[in-house]
Amino acid sequence: MDLSIVIPVRNEAENVAPLVAEITEALSGLSRYEIIYIDDGSTDGSAAEIERLGLELPQLRLMRHRRSCGQSAALLTGIRAARGAWIATLDGDGQNDPADILRLWRLARAAPADPPLLVCGHRQKRHDSRWRRIASRIANSVRSRLLGDATPDTGCGLKLFPRRLFLELPAFDHMHRFLPPLVLRAGGVVRSEPVNHRPRRSGISKYGVFDRLGVGVFDLFGVLWLQRRALQQDMIGEVTLSPAAATAEPAPAPASIA
Repeated sequence: MDLSIVIPVRNEAENVAPLVAEITEALSGLSRYEIIYIDDGSTDGSAAEIERLGLELPQLRLMRHRRSCGQSAALLTGIRAARGAWIATLDGDGQNDPADILRLWRLARAAPADPPLLVCGHRQKRHDSRWRRIASRIANSVRSRLLGDATPDTGCGLKLFPRRLFLELPAFDHMHRFLPPLVLRAGGVVRSEPVNHRPRRSGISKYGVFDRLGVGVFDLFGVLWLQRRALQQDMIGEVTLSPAAATAEPAPAPASIA
Protein backbone atom coordinates (compact mmCIF):
# COMPACT_ATOMS: atom_id res chain seq x y z
CA MET A 1 0.00 0.00 0.00
CA ASP A 2 1.44 3.37 -1.05
CA LEU A 3 -0.73 5.97 0.64
CA SER A 4 -3.38 6.11 3.37
CA ILE A 5 -5.74 9.10 3.60
CA VAL A 6 -6.81 9.48 7.24
CA ILE A 7 -9.90 11.59 8.01
CA PRO A 8 -11.30 12.06 11.52
CA VAL A 9 -14.95 13.15 11.60
CA ARG A 10 -17.69 13.93 14.08
CA ASN A 11 -21.16 14.74 12.77
CA GLU A 12 -20.12 15.41 9.16
CA ALA A 13 -22.65 13.15 7.38
CA GLU A 14 -23.46 15.67 4.64
CA ASN A 15 -19.78 16.23 3.82
CA VAL A 16 -18.72 12.57 3.51
CA ALA A 17 -19.90 11.68 -0.01
CA PRO A 18 -18.66 14.88 -1.75
CA LEU A 19 -15.24 14.59 -0.10
CA VAL A 20 -14.85 10.89 -0.95
CA ALA A 21 -15.76 11.65 -4.57
CA GLU A 22 -13.11 14.39 -4.72
CA ILE A 23 -10.45 12.15 -3.19
CA THR A 24 -11.07 9.30 -5.63
CA GLU A 25 -10.95 11.74 -8.53
CA ALA A 26 -7.73 13.34 -7.28
CA LEU A 27 -6.06 9.94 -6.80
CA SER A 28 -7.43 8.30 -9.95
CA GLY A 29 -3.90 7.74 -11.28
CA LEU A 30 -2.83 5.96 -8.10
CA SER A 31 -3.69 2.28 -7.81
CA ARG A 32 -2.59 1.51 -4.25
CA TYR A 33 -4.25 3.79 -1.73
CA GLU A 34 -6.93 3.68 0.95
CA ILE A 35 -9.27 6.16 2.63
CA ILE A 36 -9.72 5.67 6.36
CA TYR A 37 -12.51 7.50 8.12
CA ILE A 38 -12.54 7.59 11.92
CA ASP A 39 -16.01 8.30 13.24
CA ASP A 40 -15.32 9.99 16.57
CA GLY A 41 -18.59 9.30 18.38
CA SER A 42 -20.90 10.95 15.84
CA THR A 43 -24.57 11.29 16.74
CA ASP A 44 -25.72 11.87 13.15
CA GLY A 45 -25.58 9.53 10.16
CA SER A 46 -21.84 9.89 9.46
CA ALA A 47 -21.00 6.22 10.07
CA ALA A 48 -24.01 5.00 8.08
CA GLU A 49 -23.03 7.21 5.14
CA ILE A 50 -19.46 5.90 5.15
CA GLU A 51 -20.72 2.31 5.33
CA ARG A 52 -23.05 2.96 2.39
CA LEU A 53 -20.22 4.34 0.24
CA GLY A 54 -17.93 1.51 1.28
CA LEU A 55 -20.22 -1.07 -0.35
CA GLU A 56 -19.08 0.22 -3.75
CA LEU A 57 -15.62 1.54 -2.90
CA PRO A 58 -13.18 -1.12 -1.64
CA GLN A 59 -10.55 1.53 -0.79
CA LEU A 60 -12.84 2.98 1.88
CA ARG A 61 -12.47 1.85 5.51
CA LEU A 62 -14.28 2.90 8.67
CA MET A 63 -13.03 2.93 12.26
CA ARG A 64 -15.40 3.98 15.06
CA HIS A 65 -15.09 5.41 18.54
CA ARG A 66 -17.96 4.63 20.91
CA ARG A 67 -17.77 8.18 22.24
CA SER A 68 -15.97 11.34 21.14
CA CYS A 69 -12.30 11.07 22.12
CA GLY A 70 -10.97 14.09 20.23
CA GLN A 71 -9.18 14.68 16.95
CA SER A 72 -5.75 13.53 18.11
CA ALA A 73 -7.13 10.23 19.40
CA ALA A 74 -9.04 9.73 16.15
CA LEU A 75 -5.91 10.37 14.09
CA LEU A 76 -3.94 7.90 16.19
CA THR A 77 -6.64 5.25 15.71
CA GLY A 78 -6.61 5.73 11.94
CA ILE A 79 -2.83 5.84 11.55
CA ARG A 80 -2.35 2.73 13.66
CA ALA A 81 -4.83 0.91 11.40
CA ALA A 82 -3.35 2.31 8.17
CA ARG A 83 -1.62 -0.02 5.70
CA GLY A 84 0.18 2.69 3.74
CA ALA A 85 3.80 3.68 4.29
CA TRP A 86 2.75 7.32 3.82
CA ILE A 87 -0.10 9.12 5.58
CA ALA A 88 -2.05 12.13 4.36
CA THR A 89 -4.48 13.70 6.83
CA LEU A 90 -7.52 15.77 5.89
CA ASP A 91 -10.24 17.55 7.81
CA GLY A 92 -13.66 16.04 7.20
CA ASP A 93 -15.47 19.33 6.51
CA GLY A 94 -14.25 19.68 2.91
CA GLN A 95 -12.18 22.82 3.51
CA ASN A 96 -8.95 21.02 2.55
CA ASP A 97 -8.64 20.37 -1.17
CA PRO A 98 -7.83 16.72 -2.07
CA ALA A 99 -6.31 17.98 -5.33
CA ASP A 100 -3.25 19.03 -3.28
CA ILE A 101 -2.53 15.53 -1.94
CA LEU A 102 -0.56 14.05 -4.84
CA ARG A 103 1.62 17.15 -5.20
CA LEU A 104 2.61 17.02 -1.53
CA TRP A 105 3.15 13.26 -1.70
CA ARG A 106 5.48 13.55 -4.68
CA LEU A 107 7.47 16.26 -2.92
CA ALA A 108 7.78 14.06 0.15
CA ARG A 109 8.85 10.98 -1.80
CA ALA A 110 11.50 12.97 -3.66
CA ALA A 111 13.11 13.96 -0.36
CA PRO A 112 15.74 11.76 1.35
CA ALA A 113 14.34 9.05 3.61
CA ASP A 114 16.51 10.28 6.47
CA PRO A 115 15.83 12.55 8.24
CA PRO A 116 12.08 11.86 7.94
CA LEU A 117 9.95 14.65 6.51
CA LEU A 118 6.66 16.20 7.61
CA VAL A 119 4.96 18.28 4.91
CA CYS A 120 2.46 20.81 6.29
CA GLY A 121 -0.15 22.56 4.24
CA HIS A 122 -0.09 26.36 4.45
CA ARG A 123 -3.61 27.59 3.69
CA GLN A 124 -3.79 30.38 1.12
CA LYS A 125 -6.72 32.85 1.07
CA ARG A 126 -8.42 31.27 4.08
CA HIS A 127 -12.20 31.03 3.99
CA ASP A 128 -12.75 31.52 7.71
CA SER A 129 -14.22 34.37 9.72
CA ARG A 130 -12.04 37.43 10.21
CA TRP A 131 -11.81 36.81 13.96
CA ARG A 132 -10.77 33.19 13.44
CA ARG A 133 -8.04 34.26 11.01
CA ILE A 134 -6.72 36.87 13.47
CA ALA A 135 -6.74 34.41 16.38
CA SER A 136 -4.96 31.80 14.26
CA ARG A 137 -2.30 34.30 13.17
CA ILE A 138 -1.59 35.29 16.77
CA ALA A 139 -1.51 31.68 17.98
CA ASN A 140 0.84 30.59 15.19
CA SER A 141 3.16 33.53 15.88
CA VAL A 142 3.38 32.84 19.63
CA ARG A 143 3.80 29.10 19.14
CA SER A 144 6.48 29.50 16.49
CA ARG A 145 8.43 31.97 18.63
CA LEU A 146 8.37 29.76 21.73
CA LEU A 147 8.83 26.37 20.07
CA GLY A 148 11.05 27.46 17.18
CA ASP A 149 9.32 25.34 14.55
CA ALA A 150 9.13 28.13 11.91
CA THR A 151 5.79 26.78 10.66
CA PRO A 152 3.29 29.46 9.58
CA ASP A 153 0.13 27.32 9.73
CA THR A 154 0.08 24.30 12.05
CA GLY A 155 -3.74 24.36 12.12
CA CYS A 156 -4.08 23.16 8.51
CA GLY A 157 -5.57 19.65 8.50
CA LEU A 158 -3.71 18.67 5.33
CA LYS A 159 -0.40 17.12 6.30
CA LEU A 160 1.72 14.34 4.84
CA PHE A 161 4.34 12.18 6.58
CA PRO A 162 5.68 8.63 6.90
CA ARG A 163 3.49 6.44 9.10
CA ARG A 164 6.46 5.25 11.16
CA LEU A 165 7.39 8.86 11.98
CA PHE A 166 4.01 9.64 13.51
CA LEU A 167 3.93 6.45 15.57
CA GLU A 168 7.30 7.32 17.12
CA LEU A 169 5.99 10.65 18.48
CA PRO A 170 4.65 11.06 22.03
CA ALA A 171 0.86 10.67 21.96
CA PHE A 172 -1.35 13.04 23.96
CA ASP A 173 -4.60 14.94 23.57
CA HIS A 174 -4.32 17.82 21.07
CA MET A 175 -0.95 16.56 19.77
CA HIS A 176 -2.17 17.11 16.21
CA ARG A 177 -1.74 20.87 16.73
CA PHE A 178 1.95 20.45 17.55
CA LEU A 179 3.22 18.00 14.94
CA PRO A 180 5.98 20.32 13.59
CA PRO A 181 7.81 20.82 16.93
CA LEU A 182 7.28 17.16 17.84
CA VAL A 183 8.80 16.05 14.53
CA LEU A 184 11.76 18.43 14.96
CA ARG A 185 12.24 17.07 18.48
CA ALA A 186 12.41 13.55 17.00
CA GLY A 187 15.13 14.61 14.55
CA GLY A 188 12.87 15.08 11.54
CA VAL A 189 12.46 17.90 9.02
CA VAL A 190 9.38 20.11 8.52
CA ARG A 191 8.44 21.75 5.23
CA SER A 192 5.45 24.05 4.64
CA GLU A 193 3.75 24.12 1.23
CA PRO A 194 0.95 26.41 0.00
CA VAL A 195 -2.41 24.64 -0.38
CA ASN A 196 -5.92 25.61 -1.37
CA HIS A 197 -8.55 26.41 1.27
CA ARG A 198 -12.31 26.40 0.75
CA PRO A 199 -15.49 27.37 2.59
CA ARG A 200 -17.13 24.68 4.71
CA ARG A 201 -19.76 22.88 2.62
CA SER A 202 -22.30 22.29 5.38
CA GLY A 203 -22.59 21.87 9.13
CA ILE A 204 -20.73 23.84 11.78
CA SER A 205 -17.21 23.79 13.15
CA LYS A 206 -16.68 21.57 16.20
CA TYR A 207 -14.16 24.03 17.68
CA GLY A 208 -14.70 27.52 19.05
CA VAL A 209 -11.95 30.13 18.95
CA PHE A 210 -11.80 30.36 22.74
CA ASP A 211 -11.82 26.55 23.07
CA ARG A 212 -8.64 26.40 21.01
CA LEU A 213 -6.97 29.24 22.88
CA GLY A 214 -7.83 27.81 26.28
CA VAL A 215 -6.35 24.35 25.80
CA GLY A 216 -3.62 25.69 23.53
CA VAL A 217 -1.86 27.56 26.33
CA PHE A 218 -1.50 24.46 28.50
CA ASP A 219 -0.48 22.29 25.53
CA LEU A 220 2.09 24.85 24.44
CA PHE A 221 3.95 24.68 27.73
CA GLY A 222 3.65 20.91 27.76
CA VAL A 223 5.35 20.65 24.36
CA LEU A 224 7.98 23.17 25.48
CA TRP A 225 8.71 20.87 28.44
CA LEU A 226 9.03 17.89 26.08
CA GLN A 227 11.49 19.81 23.93
CA ARG A 228 13.71 20.62 26.88
CA ARG A 229 13.63 17.01 28.09
CA ALA A 230 14.52 15.48 24.71
CA LEU A 231 17.34 12.92 24.86
CA GLN A 232 20.48 13.87 22.95
CA GLN A 233 22.35 10.98 21.31
CA ASP A 234 25.66 11.70 19.58
CA MET A 235 26.28 8.21 18.23
CA ILE A 236 29.07 7.24 15.84
CA GLY A 237 27.57 3.90 14.93
CA GLU A 238 28.00 0.25 15.79
CA VAL A 239 31.57 -0.86 16.31
CA THR A 240 32.52 -3.91 14.23
CA LEU A 241 34.01 -6.58 16.42
CA SER A 242 36.25 -9.47 15.35
CA PRO A 243 34.59 -12.16 13.20
CA ALA A 244 35.32 -14.70 15.90
CA ALA A 245 33.46 -12.63 18.49
CA ALA A 246 30.53 -12.07 16.17
CA THR A 247 30.08 -15.78 15.36
CA ALA A 248 31.03 -17.33 18.67
CA GLU A 249 28.39 -19.45 20.30
CA PRO A 250 27.36 -18.53 23.83
CA ALA A 251 29.18 -20.36 26.61
CA PRO A 252 27.26 -23.36 28.01
CA ALA A 253 25.47 -22.81 31.28
CA PRO A 254 27.25 -24.24 34.32
CA ALA A 255 26.11 -27.66 35.44
CA SER A 256 23.78 -27.66 38.39
CA ILE A 257 25.06 -29.00 41.69
CA ALA A 258 22.85 -31.55 43.41
